[in-house]
Parts: sequence; C-alpha cells; structure tokens
Amino acid sequence: MTPRLFSHLVKQYRWIPFRTFAVKRESKHYPLEKIRNIGISAHIDSGKTTLSERVLFYSGRIQAMHEVKGKDSVGATMDSMELERERGITIQSAATYVEWQGHNINIIDTPGHVDFTVEVERSLRVLDGAILVVCSVGGVQSQTITVNRQLNRYRVPFLTFINKLDRMNANPSRAMDQLKSKLGHNAAFLQIPMGLEGNFKGIIDLIERKAFYFNGPNGEEVCVEEIPEQYKQETENRRRDLVETISGVDEQLGEMFLHEEIPNEQQIHDAIRRCVIMRKFNPIFVGSALKNKGIQPLLDYVTRYLPNPAEVENIALDELGKEKKTIKLDPTRSFAAPFVGFAFKIEAGGRNTSASQLTYVRVYQGGVKRGDTLYNIRTLKRTRVSKLVRMHSNKAEEIDEAYAGDICAFYGLDCATGDTFVNDKAYQISVESIFVPDPVISMSIKCSSSTDVEKFAAALARFTREDPTFRIVYDEDNKESIAMGMGELQLDIYAQRIQREYGVKIEMGKPKVSFRESLVNPIKFDYLHKKQSGGAGQFARVIGILEPLSPDKFATVEFSDETSGTNVPSQFIPAIKKGLIRAYEKGSLSGNKISGVKFRLQDGDNHIVDSNELAFMLAADGAIKQTQESGQWQIIEPVMLVEINAPTEFQSAVHSLVIKRFGIVSGIEPREDWFTMLAEIPLNDMFGFSTDIRSHTQGKGEFSMEYVRYCPVRADMSNKIIQQYQQSLDQSQQQQQQQRRKN
Repeated sequence: MTPRLFSHLVKQYRWIPFRTFAVKRESKHYPLEKIRNIGISAHIDSGKTTLSERVLFYSGRIQAMHEVKGKDSVGATMDSMELERERGITIQSAATYVEWQGHNINIIDTPGHVDFTVEVERSLRVLDGAILVVCSVGGVQSQTITVNRQLNRYRVPFLTFINKLDRMNANPSRAMDQLKSKLGHNAAFLQIPMGLEGNFKGIIDLIERKAFYFNGPNGEEVCVEEIPEQYKQETENRRRDLVETISGVDEQLGEMFLHEEIPNEQQIHDAIRRCVIMRKFNPIFVGSALKNKGIQPLLDYVTRYLPNPAEVENIALDELGKEKKTIKLDPTRSFAAPFVGFAFKIEAGGRNTSASQLTYVRVYQGGVKRGDTLYNIRTLKRTRVSKLVRMHSNKAEEIDEAYAGDICAFYGLDCATGDTFVNDKAYQISVESIFVPDPVISMSIKCSSSTDVEKFAAALARFTREDPTFRIVYDEDNKESIAMGMGELQLDIYAQRIQREYGVKIEMGKPKVSFRESLVNPIKFDYLHKKQSGGAGQFARVIGILEPLSPDKFATVEFSDETSGTNVPSQFIPAIKKGLIRAYEKGSLSGNKISGVKFRLQDGDNHIVDSNELAFMLAADGAIKQTQESGQWQIIEPVMLVEINAPTEFQSAVHSLVIKRFGIVSGIEPREDWFTMLAEIPLNDMFGFSTDIRSHTQGKGEFSMEYVRYCPVRADMSNKIIQQYQQSLDQSQQQQQQQRRKN
C-alpha cells in the first residue's frame, strides 16, 4: 500500500484498532420526526430474524440475504454468534439501523425463547415502538403472551405482523381472533392475503384498495395493481370492519361514523396513527418473510404509524429530593439540555472482541460527543467517552456525537445494566430501571482442570455482568458453585460459551429447581437483641407481625413500617431492612430462600447509647429466626405454563403425560389435524419432558414453557426436600467434627 493510498484511507475511514475491520464514519443526523426506535419480538420460530434480514436487504443495509441456522455457511446478519447459527435461535438481542423513505429506523432483534426473556425486557425498555410477529399457523403462543405483558409494562406502541402465510395450515383470521381473545387486543386487518399456503400470491391494502405483488428473485420489485375481482367483496367487508373498529376508539373518526360520513384515506391513516400511539388499536399486517412478501409495505407503515421519540413521554426520577419526583425529559436533539443516557445492555466479550466493555446506551436527553465526561448516577464515578459508536449487529461504526432519540454504544464505561449517565454531576436524576425476573433453575458448575480456575472465574464474572438473570452463588454446605438462570437452555448455552470462548472444560451437575419457603399463617414476633461486654453494647428490639402474601406475590417480599413515636428511630429502618435481606437468604425447613412474606414492624425499643445499625440489623435477623421456630412454614415451587402442539391423534397420550407429571390442563384448542394444549406443570416435574413428548408423538410434538408463579409443593415432595436438607446438614456436621479431630 502506497503512503498516498494509506493517507486517503485514513481520511475516509475511521479505524477501530481492536476489531478486524475498518468502517466508514457515519455522521448523518436526522430530525426527530424522522427517527423510529423499534424492536422485533415474538414467540420462538415465528420468523423475527428472517424478517430482520429482509428489512436489512430491502433498505440496502446488506447486499445479500442469508438464512438462519447458517444453511448457506453464512447465516443471518443479526445472528452473529456461532451458537446462534448452529442452533437456529437468537440468543442475544442485536442492534442495527436502516434508512427507509428518508427515515432512520433503529432496530433491535430480540430472542424468542423464554430463557432469554431479559433480552426482550431490556430492549423494550428503551424502544418507542415494536413489531409483534405472530405465526399464522401457531397463532398466539406462550412467549407471545410474555412479550405482550412486556409491551404493556413499558407501554410500547406496536404493530402486529402475521407471518408465514406460505406455510401449510396458515390461518391469519384465527391468529387475529386469538389476539383479541387471549391478549385483549382491539385489532383489525389493514391488509388481507391473496391466497394462502402454496397459493399465496400477494397482499391487498384495505385503505388504499390496491393489490401488491412482490416480483423479482428476492421480491424487491413491488408491483401495485387493481384488486382482482374475486377479492373485491372481501376487501370492502374488511375495510368496513376496520373503520368501525377505529371509530370505536378514535373521537374524530367516531364522530364521522355517527354522522354517516365516509372518511377519506388520509383521515383513516391519521386516526390509526393516533390510536396506535395511544395504544388503543392494534393494526394487523400480513405476509411471508421467508418468501419475501409484505415486508416493504410493513416498513412504510412503521414510519407512518409508530411514534418518533418526541411522541413518547420519557420520565426520570429526581434523586436529590427527599421525596422522589418525576421529571419529564426533553427530547430536543441538541446540546442545550443536560445529557441523560440509559445503559440497557453491556457486552464484555463474545461479539465485542475488544478489551473494553461495550455499553449500549439510549440517549433520552441532550447530546454526547467523543471526549465528553459523564457521571454514573449509581456510583457517582466519573468517566470519559473515548469511543462512541453505532452498532450494526456485531460491527461497530464510529460516530462523533449522538443526540436524544439515538441508540448508540460506548467503549470503556464502567457500569452495570440499568445505570443512568449524566454530564453534570449536580443533575442527579435516574431513569427507571429494567424489570429482572428471578432465576427458577440452578445447576452446580465447576471447571475440570485446576489450571483453568482463573479463566473460569473470569468467564463467570463476565456473563453474570452481562446477563442479570444469570447468577452464581457459592454453596457453603456442599462447597460448590451454583449457576442459576431462567431455564436449562440458558445454562447450557453459557456452559458451551465458556468452553468455546475461554477454552475451559466444565462440568455441570443435575438441574435443581429454586424452591422457596413461605409462611402459612400470620405470626407475631417480639425480639430483643441485647449484648453487653464492657463499654458500649448492643440493644435493639423489634415488635410486629410476619404474614404471608397472596399467592400471586409468592416470589416477592414486602416491608411495612407501621411504627409511631421514637421507639424505633427512623435512621435504623434501613438497617432493619438489611437484616431482613440477610435473614431471607436461608430458611430453616430446606435451606432455600424465604419469599411471599410481609414484615410489618409495629413497635420496638432502643437505647440512647447502645442502639446502633448493627444491633437493629441483628434484631431483624433474630425476629425471622423466632418466627421460623414457632410459625407454620411451607415449601413453594415455580410452576410453568406449558404450551404443547401435536397432531390430534396423540391428544390422549399427551394428556396422560401431563397428568403423570402432576400438571393441570387449562385448555385445549383444536385446529384442523393438530391441537394446542395449555397446562400448568411444576418445573421440578418438567425435566426430561422434551424426550417424553417426542416419544409419545413419534417425534411430531413440540412444546414451550414460561414461568407463571410459585405454588406450594405436594406433601410427599415437601417431606422429601426437608429430609434431604436434614441429611445434608448431618453430613456437614460430621465432616466438621472429623476436621476438628484431625486438627
């Protein structure tokens, strides 16, 4: 390479030294109304990643389309991890951006498996809109329900895309009926298909009254024609249903409907946009991502109906005041307002091949540029923005600055998921964090070779930092590390990643369910902690009631300060809470965590000299031990909502299999030659279910599951768990006694 050519490349491209590629500097900024931040979410195997690949191709972001599972030795762009391409599933959410019709669309493709639900959770937390993908054959499935709950939690406006109309038994009308009945959506078609399964030719736009065909090798040639005669009557009927549905929730269109006025196309579009942003209406689009049909019109409607960042209210909490008040963030794209950014995802390895942590940030207010100094609100640590990038799957493209509404990434920030960053230390506000579900399954984990201990520890530290649902604890009784997560698949994936990315051979134990202990009946406590050993002592007394929570709150604990006067000074309340957290870590029945209880502090006592934080912390711990000795406790276990799909001929066999595993069937939905069964089954009885379902259905059955709640275990299982725990305690005591004799 000549010096002149090298100089030219340096000017045109910004080199990122820790990657194996150079990327052109991206400096184009869009006005606020031309920005969309969307996610693509669905049940597993509904076609999310295939849809993302088509969006990238039609927008010109990639030059060729590739399929999931790496069938062509390349794999889908958004599934950049080797394991994702091997298994054909999305494991990590991936960000990219495209330009469409003069709009900048930031896209996050999310996993569909329940084990990786936190990836969906943190993505939807920072997005302004979403596309909910539904399979036209499977309809609304278990993870669809979970995603819908997450959309509701963060109040995200969304469109629905019914995919896979080319598949056998495709039925978009049934899918829409399920959206209404199972999810409570106020939904209506904006498009209808021309044919189904092998006869799927194109789509009809009900508002424009036009037929769309997708020609060319990859469906890139969109031909707009008049509606074929055989579809005209259905078009008018569906269009009438659409207008009536919108009129029921939009005031302007409703008034026109009452006066029997016929709205024009623009009035219908405007009404739909208002209702989508206010989450009053769910427009349904149809197509087949695999067959390259319906994607371009979907993108048109993403820019038309989903909100820009200014149309979504984003608020933060003022951390300085005694009473936290909410502050509405300013979405103006300038440096005038103080910078506020939210770290929603971190990567410390894997796709990030640098030595620095990669932090994905949504900018909510103000702007940031390379070289700026930021403050982490949680730690108040100061950090400098050395590199600022935008992500395209696993590729980083350096930029100079980012503004409100942008999704970008920083290198080198020391933070955790959910941290808020500001550029003014005095401006202490924090954005509401992410909901992180508790783990429901655990396995022992250890490295095979003692020489790999350091690498093994580094791997665990990295993955627990990246994924809040993946946790490692050390079991003192059995002297082993325990990996906890949302399911067997998640733990298996991390085990494989440790072996591949760190070269460490590991051994995993048998899966264990995260049982917990809860109270059956309320019990009063009155505990005095008093210690005197010369000089200042310890004195603290707590009085109150420990009571069970309702079954829907079995996974949580609550605290209520009902004291009056100065018997328990307010400065000691945090110490009492700390003591409770420690006490809840281990119950007396089975050694599992305590949950599903409410600690009502009603009174107490203190000493002017001997009372301190440690005394009240130990008093709270002692109060819980007191209730364990005199109260009636029970063991509770996680229960899963299991959705099973199989041919009708195996319905009886599948039903027997569910009953055998102590499941309760909550519904069976027949559909042609197949059926869908919904059942609630204890997680402890789900191990090996995949093998059984295949053997009972000649390999044709499949299932998915998600956590729903905790419930009391069966009496025989409770006795078994208690007995095993007592045996482990006895063994531990014997080992300690033997150790003392040796010493």
